[in-house]
Amino acid sequence: MKHYPSRLYTIPMAAVLAFALDASAADQTAANQTVATPPSDFFTKPNWLTDLSLGVKEGYDDNLLLVADKTPGLAAKSSWITTVSPKVGFNFAPLIGDQKVLQTLSLSYTPDFNLYHDDSQESYNAHRVANSVKGSAGDFSFSGDNAFLYNDGSRTAPIYAVSQAAGANNSLDKNRSAYATAVPRERRDQIQDRTSLVFQYDIDKFFIRPTASLLYYDLMTDWHKAAAATVPGGPSWVGYQNYASRADVNGGADFGYKVTSDLALTLGYRYGHQYQQAFTPTVDSTYHSSSDYQRVLVGVEGTPLSWLNVKVLGGPDFRNYNDTAPLNDKNYNTYYGEALLTATISKDQTVSFTYKQWQWVSSTGKCPYFESTYILNYHWNATKHWGFDLTGKYLESDYTSGSAAEAGTSYLRDDIQYTAGAGVTYTFNKHLSANVSYAYDLGRNNEDAAAIAATAGYRNFDHQLVSLGVQYKF
Repeated sequence: MKHYPSRLYTIPMAAVLAFALDASAADQTAANQTVATPPSDFFTKPNWLTDLSLGVKEGYDDNLLLVADKTPGLAAKSSWITTVSPKVGFNFAPLIGDQKVLQTLSLSYTPDFNLYHDDSQESYNAHRVANSVKGSAGDFSFSGDNAFLYNDGSRTAPIYAVSQAAGANNSLDKNRSAYATAVPRERRDQIQDRTSLVFQYDIDKFFIRPTASLLYYDLMTDWHKAAAATVPGGPSWVGYQNYASRADVNGGADFGYKVTSDLALTLGYRYGHQYQQAFTPTVDSTYHSSSDYQRVLVGVEGTPLSWLNVKVLGGPDFRNYNDTAPLNDKNYNTYYGEALLTATISKDQTVSFTYKQWQWVSSTGKCPYFESTYILNYHWNATKHWGFDLTGKYLESDYTSGSAAEAGTSYLRDDIQYTAGAGVTYTFNKHLSANVSYAYDLGRNNEDAAAIAATAGYRNFDHQLVSLGVQYKF
């Protein structure tokens, strides 16, 4: 049974921009007038109401399924997209009374209502709920963060096929990039949950920090055997993409030494489990690649320079996969690493670098893969009104690291995505702003094995996304 997300019809973008210009002109007129008392807003937020805003955005996506757009093969589909994003946020700590233990007790709700005008199956409503608690008492401190997402989207996954008609040549687009399936997956019906808990006890220059984290994907799209109809008159699901749920949970502790008051070295340990859902026998192979792992992590964190903040963590990852995992080596060692560096070039310019490499299970089933992410961001507040952003990304999904046991070209996979993005924000006043953004993605095959030479080009794609939006903050 098909599931159609609710639709939301919005006010025209032109009307929103007209309102923005009128508001800016009104602010300038008020600034040039002499008044007896300072002007006041029509609504003043209480200190426990941290966010109250409404955003409207119009965008265009030129390749919804990130296909190669080759002939023969599946042609790229495009669509205009309208997104409406209200937000409300609270911090209840000020309401507790005269206490100093809790600094933050926050809750926020940020939905995105996304209407794809030219492909209704891609429309979805994303409901995001985030909460955070932070506090301290003497030498003891703690924090907990949770980000919950429920997508009200289609339960029918993408179909990568030129045609469902009998005799159609659909053998090429099944060789698509791993990133081709990841983007439309995020628009489908699902639940995601990200949670982290951190406790810390300081003893002079040393500290101990127990920690735990959860990453959970419940992908609720329907499963179908990706083949032609097996009974006369039955539906054909050639090219259908099945998705498997997955999760990662771990716990452990870090032991730290403060080299200075602003810089610390850490040694940590994590024990964790990764879960991958198995498909039913009528859909696909029933094996899965769940595993237990242990990590030994060395890190550095703090501000080694007045303008530089760093947090770097990395070390060996020892794996133990289940008996049904399609791997030659079910007990092998890999690597885990993550980093966040922020450089404040001036009071108006910052550069940040984010990095992560780890072993993860695939949402499309079968083999695990080694995932690498490198992101570089630059932000510049050029004037009181103008802000500029530049972004560069390098992503890699290497499926050859698991030493797959089964024969077949589907395991000969090493996919890369390059992304270049830019954004310009104009702030009319403290309430109203507008933004224009653009991103260009290049998906490229990085596997040079001769076995995939004939289909390597179908793992490549080009993708562009442009948007114009306005936001009003109360």
